Formats: sequence, C-alpha cells, structure tokens
Amino acid sequence: MSSLIRKADLDGPAWRAGLRPGQRLLKINGHPIRDVLDYKFYGYDSRLELEVEQQGHIRRLVVEKEEGRELGLEFETYLMDSQKGCANKCVFCFIDQLPKGLRPSLYFKDDDARMSFLLGNYISMTNLSQEDADRIVAMRVSPLNISVHTTDPELRGRMLGNPRGGPSLEYLRQFARAGLRLMCQIVVCPGWNDGEQLTKTLRDLAELGPGVKSVAVVPVGLTKYRQGLAPLEPVTAEKARQIIETVDRARAECQSRRGETLFYAADELYLKAGLPLPPVEYYDDYPQLENGVGLMSMFRQQLEGALRTVEDNPPPPPPFAIATGLAAASFMEEMLGLCRKQCPAMRGRVIPVVNEFFGPGVDVAGLLTGSDIIRQVKGKLKTGEQLWLPDCMLRHGETVFLDDVTVEQLERELGAQVRIVDVDGGDFCDALFPWDQA
Repeated sequence: MSSLIRKADLDGPAWRAGLRPGQRLLKINGHPIRDVLDYKFYGYDSRLELEVEQQGHIRRLVVEKEEGRELGLEFETYLMDSQKGCANKCVFCFIDQLPKGLRPSLYFKDDDARMSFLLGNYISMTNLSQEDADRIVAMRVSPLNISVHTTDPELRGRMLGNPRGGPSLEYLRQFARAGLRLMCQIVVCPGWNDGEQLTKTLRDLAELGPGVKSVAVVPVGLTKYRQGLAPLEPVTAEKARQIIETVDRARAECQSRRGETLFYAADELYLKAGLPLPPVEYYDDYPQLENGVGLMSMFRQQLEGALRTVEDNPPPPPPFAIATGLAAASFMEEMLGLCRKQCPAMRGRVIPVVNEFFGPGVDVAGLLTGSDIIRQVKGKLKTGEQLWLPDCMLRHGETVFLDDVTVEQLERELGAQVRIVDVDGGDFCDALFPWDQA
C-alpha cells in the first residue's frame, strides 16, 4: 500500500480540511484504503471522516464537499499500490516477440483490473482471486476490458499458457450476471481459435446477456523475433476474409436475437482481406475504437465533415509527404484524393514504410520506428518538402519513437522539417488548411 500523500491541491477539499503532503491516508469512513479503487469508491460521498498518519501520530479529520468531487490528493503511485503483472505465457504475446535492448517499460506485462477500469487496459482475469472479483462487483468497477480469445476452457488455458485460463472464465460470467459493462477482445490465431472455435466463442459471449457491450475481433500480430515461441501462422488475405464472414454471421444472429450487432472486426482484417471498409453504420458509436476498430472509418467521416467547411481551391499547404505503415498507405492515398478535390494545387503524397525492425508482418503505423523511417525516407524527400507523421508513432506526450530515436534526430538525418499530426480527420484538415476554416 502506497497511500503517502505527495501533493494536495490548494483549493481542494482535502487541503481545506488539513491534509498535507507527507501524511499517509489510512481510512475513509472507517474503510481501510488499500489502493486507488478504495480511494475513489469510499471518497465519493459528500461527508467523509478521514484517518491519516504522520510520524506515528494518528489524526482524524472531517471533509465536507460536493458528492462525487475528488478530494484533490496525489499519491506516491497512481494506483496507490504496485501494478499487477501478467502471469500468463500467451502463445500470441507481442511483448515476448520484442527484440532485446528496448526501454525497460516496454517489457512489462500488465494484467491489472484497476488499470482496465481507469485506463482501458485489457485483462485476462487469471490473476484475480474470488475476493478480487467480489470486490469488483461490490464497487461496480465498470467498464472492464476483458481479453477472452476463446470460451473453450481447455483451449484458453493452452493459449494463455496458464492453467487458470479456463477456470477464470467464471469471473466473466460473474461480472456479466452482476450487470457490469464488459468490453471484450479476441485475438484470432489461425489454427487455434478461428473457424468453429471463433463461432462458438462469439455465440457464448452473446448468450452472457446485456453486460457484454462489445467484442472486437483482431488478427494476431507476429514479429520476426519468435525464436523458441509457439509456432503461429499469420492471418492471410483468405483467412482474413473467413474471419470477417464469421463475424458477419454472428452480427446478423445477434441482431436477430438481441437487437444489436455486438461484434466488430478490426480495420486491419479488412485491409488484409483487400476488402473495402464497412460504412460508418457498422461501428455504431465506435465502442472499440481503442482496439483499432473503426479508426479509419471515423477518420474519413471526420475529414469529409471538415472539408465541407473549406472553400473551393483554398491556398495549398507547403508540399509534404506522409510516412506511414503498409496497412494504412492506400487508405491515406485515398484521403489525399478527397483533399485534392477541394484543393487541386495541393502537393502531398504517401511514402509507405516497411517495418524492418519488427518484420514485414507488422504493418501498422503505430509500431514503426524512427530508424526504419530514416533508412527508407532518406533521399526520397524533395527540396522544401515536409515529412508528416501520425502521432501514434510516438510515446504518449513525448517526441520519441519505440527505438528511442527522437523527432529532432529524424529532422537532422533527413534534412527536413517533421510535422506530427493527430490521427483525427478534422485535425488533419486543419493541418492542411489552417487559415481557411469557416
């Protein structure tokens, strides 16, 4: 437990009641504070009796505030506890496929239900105890993001490399019965959980009832660093089409029985299959956007909406080239085509970058490295041409790629200005025509 107060907001309820950095929060209304869930759950009420400790002395304070308002405290760690690591040895684990020498944080396997609730991380449930599950239900910790992969207990145990893989599915049923909101994902590994196994898993999840709010079906990602790992086959174009057909059948069945579609195939499956992306209606309110489901459809919708605010033949932006992964290259060409209809004088193009760092089987933009961009773009930029990159390539809030190459290094190596653009159609339009928006 790390309930040592690191900071207290000067205008927050806790500060006004006398709490200060250096004190340790022990209890709220008589309940021991073990972690951030206890802190948020028991701190919700308008009148709180706090028990704090400083240098061995116990103080009791009363806080009065608006119901639901935060106390205004920051602690030594975000969770007020150590983060729970993953006890699985999943056959498809991407972290196990990383090369040596990357920054240490990339090798940490998270499997923490608190991070699922607070930050949207996915959990397998294999490290939960019954006490943990009961606490999640009692506190109404929801939504929860659950990595299911299969509802066959024996197969799930083998895929997760953990004998608790099968038994832990009972927590999924317990959470569904309790009415918690569950967002599920299935990583499809050909020869393991596709075909009839996938059909069964989708049907089983639909039968859990309204607690299951959405299910993303995504293809396994394979790097070139799989020595000593379980043999897996990549998702081919034909396999991607089969997976999409399975998802579509499940969607139709679920629509008939429940009045909702529930299941969503990832954008990457359509790209691998060589099929057009579904219309925006397919994605409902985009419940699985963070899982790469509907990201391209939303981008197009946002861009088309933003372009309607741009006058015909606006002043063009400086010439630019967009570097992106192989998966999104043709899509971005299509988006530039939409923009050229509005601004024929625009000089923009796409440079597809092969992922040599992880292997060509990894083709999404978010896993490209600075070193690959340097090697494959150097010498290809025209005089005065900017290089545009999506922000998903960089560490959140920083200017560093996965291989620790910085944007500044990239600019020096390429001899060109690098511009980072949000993965948002409206922001992309603003970057193109910032002076022309109505």
